Amino acid sequence: MPSEVPVGAPAAEGQGARSGRRRPGRLAPVVGTARKLLQNALAGAGYPRHVLVACSGGPDSLALAAVAAYFGRRGHVDGRPLTVGAVVVDHQLQEGSGDIAARTVEALQDLGLHPVEIRTVTVAGAGMGPEAAAREARHAALEAAAADQGAEAILLGHTLDDQAEQVLLGLARGSGTRSLAGMRPARPGTGNAVLLRPFLELRRADTEEICAVEELDPWHDPTNSDPAFARSRTRVEVLPHLEEKLGPGVAESLARTAAILQLDADYLDDVAESTYASLVERDGSGLSLPEEALRALAPAIRFRVIAKAAADAGGQQPSYRRLLAAEALLRRHGSAGPVELPGGVSVYRLSLAQLEESKDAAAAGAPGGARSVPREPARCGKLVFRPQKPPAK
Repeated sequence: MPSEVPVGAPAAEGQGARSGRRRPGRLAPVVGTARKLLQNALAGAGYPRHVLVACSGGPDSLALAAVAAYFGRRGHVDGRPLTVGAVVVDHQLQEGSGDIAARTVEALQDLGLHPVEIRTVTVAGAGMGPEAAAREARHAALEAAAADQGAEAILLGHTLDDQAEQVLLGLARGSGTRSLAGMRPARPGTGNAVLLRPFLELRRADTEEICAVEELDPWHDPTNSDPAFARSRTRVEVLPHLEEKLGPGVAESLARTAAILQLDADYLDDVAESTYASLVERDGSGLSLPEEALRALAPAIRFRVIAKAAADAGGQQPSYRRLLAAEALLRRHGSAGPVELPGGVSVYRLSLAQLEESKDAAAAGAPGGARSVPREPARCGKLVFRPQKPPAK
């Protein structure tokens, strides 16, 4: 369970990020750009009144905190009231992580953010890699902190470089459109706070420059260059190699690809959602889709509809291979399956003949016999999704 450590008190009026620091003679262009990006993100989110900066102490999130603090000191964005808090998540995965978190809190307090707190989590993700487990624990802690602070938005410091790395990793894994679309600039969280990534148009070098302008000393996570992690190898080896061999601008092109694919993925998801809602039939703990209507769909929509059915039945996002296996049931003669999908969902095909036999049996068992219940002949078979029963204890 995450533990909460509230830290500090609000800064005095007029004090904040550069309290006691030399003030730059003029605004650096990158700072102005960053402020505009955050301003646009907050406007797009409907001007939340209180936002929470997720800060690790690294250059990206510390630069974001400094830019958010500018609006926090002003007390508004475009005339709409704004307060800015922060949370530092201590994953306890490295020696001295508590000291790093405490130093980050001091920097955030000096920036004038309030409240600032530390959330300590235990990373123990069974069945997932260390990066995914840490991400899951971190997001749970951020959502809890946002709920406690009454924040309507959580600010995340991902940059254009992070987006490019995400696309490359998706390509390497053979992922689909949604994965290649990368990280969204804004998406709903699990609670009441929206997740905002205002810096997806900035390079990592830009955030380092912002920290230098603000005279901040960021922490550099050694795991970011650890070749044991695929993302780190992508960051320090693959992307620089592509820039060297293909010329500058590769990261920007990858990020632009993600932005284009986000539009495509959103449209396809919307079509699949409405299609699924029009086709799904529910029966007790399971659900089904008519095979004739499924076959008539374009493959891009058909696979998405099958994936939505699996999720609706209580399962997880199937891999492409599992989706292919489920979709192949539509080309079988007679009843077929089951195909096991992740999350404990079985999918199988019931043929027209078997559906009619089931209806005949149900009618025969009704009071007055089969002839007392008019039967509408089934027009086609069905693809049925059912959660697997838990093993008997």
